[in-house]
Amino acid sequence: MLPEEKTVISLKNKGLKIAVAESCTGGLISKRITDVPGASDVFDMGIVSYANEIKNRFLGVSEDILSTVAAVSEETAAAMAKGVCEAANADIGVSTTGIAGPGGGTKEKPVGLVYISVFFKNGRQTVKKLLLSGSREEIRSKTATTVFETVLSELQLSEKDV
Repeated sequence: MLPEEKTVISLKNKGLKIAVAESCTGGLISKRITDVPGASDVFDMGIVSYANEIKNRFLGVSEDILSTVAAVSEETAAAMAKGVCEAANADIGVSTTGIAGPGGGTKEKPVGLVYISVFFKNGRQTVKKLLLSGSREEIRSKTATTVFETVLSELQLSEKDV
């Protein structure tokens, strides 16, 4: 069973809703969720926010964060996940921001650097830094899979918290 199928089933069984804010994955996580029959029971909203203006206006990522640590950062991933959770009135918000390549990387922020975050409406949050390799599509696919695996892991850890 695919990780997105396991995630949708787990969310359904727990009566939870998830919302997604994606930058480097460009809608791939939302697509993989909606590929699963019955996803509408657990998924109301996904936002692809490539531009900083969208991250700020629709997800509540502060201009201060975007101007100091930039879009590809732990702080931005955390703010995006919280922002989409609140905007959708969901139980869980997830986010991705990173550099999928093949260009755009620097010595400090190389291609394959991705941050993901899982935010629970009770305030608990996880942020992970990934250093991935491969083509643009491989980096995006690995990121999406890691998001699903992280959500499943966090759901198991927080059975009583959510």
